[in-house]
Amino acid sequence: MSISFDKNEDHNKLLWSSIRQKFATIALGGGKKQLQKIRDKGKMTARERVQYLVDPKTEAIEIGAFAASGMYEEFNGCPAAGVVVVLGYVHKRLCVIVANDASVKAGAWFPMSGKKNLRAQEIALENRLPIIYLVDSAGVFLPLQDQIFPDKEHFGRIFRNNAKMSSKGILQIAAVMGSCVAGGAYLPIMSDESLIVDKTGSIFLAGSYLVKAAIGETIDNETLGGATTHTEISGVADYKVKDDPAALDHIRALIDKIGAPDTAGFNRIESVVPKLDENEIYGLLPDSRNQPYDTYPIIERLVDNSEYQEYKKGYGKTIITAYARIDGWSVGIVANQRKVVKSATGEMQLGGVIYGDAADKATRFIANCNQKKIPLVFLQDVTGFMVGSKAEHSGIIKDGAKMVNAVANSVVPKFTIIMGNSYGAGNYAMCGKAFDPRLIVAWPSAEMAVMGGSQAAKVISQMEASSQKKKGIEIDEVAQEKLLKKIKEGYDKQTSPIYAASRLWTDAIIDPLKTRQWISVGIEAANHAPIIEAFNMGVLQV
Repeated sequence: MSISFDKNEDHNKLLWSSIRQKFATIALGGGKKQLQKIRDKGKMTARERVQYLVDPKTEAIEIGAFAASGMYEEFNGCPAAGVVVVLGYVHKRLCVIVANDASVKAGAWFPMSGKKNLRAQEIALENRLPIIYLVDSAGVFLPLQDQIFPDKEHFGRIFRNNAKMSSKGILQIAAVMGSCVAGGAYLPIMSDESLIVDKTGSIFLAGSYLVKAAIGETIDNETLGGATTHTEISGVADYKVKDDPAALDHIRALIDKIGAPDTAGFNRIESVVPKLDENEIYGLLPDSRNQPYDTYPIIERLVDNSEYQEYKKGYGKTIITAYARIDGWSVGIVANQRKVVKSATGEMQLGGVIYGDAADKATRFIANCNQKKIPLVFLQDVTGFMVGSKAEHSGIIKDGAKMVNAVANSVVPKFTIIMGNSYGAGNYAMCGKAFDPRLIVAWPSAEMAVMGGSQAAKVISQMEASSQKKKGIEIDEVAQEKLLKKIKEGYDKQTSPIYAASRLWTDAIIDPLKTRQWISVGIEAANHAPIIEAFNMGVLQV
């Protein structure tokens, strides 16, 4: 291998190592002392509950681990938004598992906690997967109640989703393993079946102190809303269990008895590992986001047996479209080609830029995959659509609109991997979050923004300099350079994969070597939801 390869490999492995270190801190929730306090009460921690629940020797994938990262610092943070969400196997059945982390502010709901819970429910709804709630929460975090309580995508939407999922026959099981108060008390009761742990679980609209203040009644929490009360007097809960392991065993037994799901019928055969070494992805991906590279070798290390059938290979070369298999599943790949290519007319086209012919090719390919019922995988490293008079006169806006239309109206499941750049309208055309990918993940090398940091910093600094000039203030070259550096540093922070993941613009930051697993689990989940819509691009100017 070359010196360049070794340099790239070191850079990308260091990026992933940094992500792993940050996750190790996040996984501690509210900290070791808080976790031990939970254990001292005879309870398991949120992550221990999830690990116990999923099948042994299987690997769950975690959704939103970096949610709220770097946010709510005035409240000492909210690691993982105070809730653990995974896609995992329970008695060989793929389920969504949602576990409140009581070590983080007693499991209180921050605004991002609500967004993350809604994302978990969205995954269950889209894929018709059973969803299991492990409830241990003090309710809404009151200092931020205005950001989580009243709006359409706030706390109340969760209960609306409970009702919708139940009406669609999507199984919901809730285990109350700690506090479950106020509006949150509706979640387990709106689930199809509910469990409550004796002595540690409690459900009530208002705790004993509030009851005393409101109506003058003196009563303890256990009598008010403990396990015995709700399984023998009110009938609110269905099962009383003695401790956390008993509750989780009971859930496993319930899942073991549900019927087989309908399937969408996506094509799968026996999986074959890539013929080429997956580990080489680290060295193939450049250490600079501005540096061009060939995307084909990346694809060859992601697909089964390193084999694919390319669609329209000689046309629209800045986007690669190909049929392949990933972990046995048939997929259609739409990938940005990052190296400079030559068009049929001899024009040199920039890598990572979507030209009109590439958009046209991608549109046709997406339509073909919908017709053949083949899931789509988007490999993003895109700087946007081509600009300039030649592109505008040839109708780049129309060609781009056709591609966006096809992505938006696609009825087969879509999965997005952000390998590098994800800029501007390129993010949309390559199935960004706004276009409903079933799962969207980023590699540590990803950057997401309207434009690159250097370009944006120049634009913003020029605007600032112009504004100062109008006020009669001249900015010399040194001051201009200092301003440019300051703006770029702030902008680069906003383009980082952690910034995006903290706001749930992506579901996870993953090791590139886990890409095949994420896509495979995603398609398996999607296969639980038969396609009932026909692909139709509506009114389209061709």
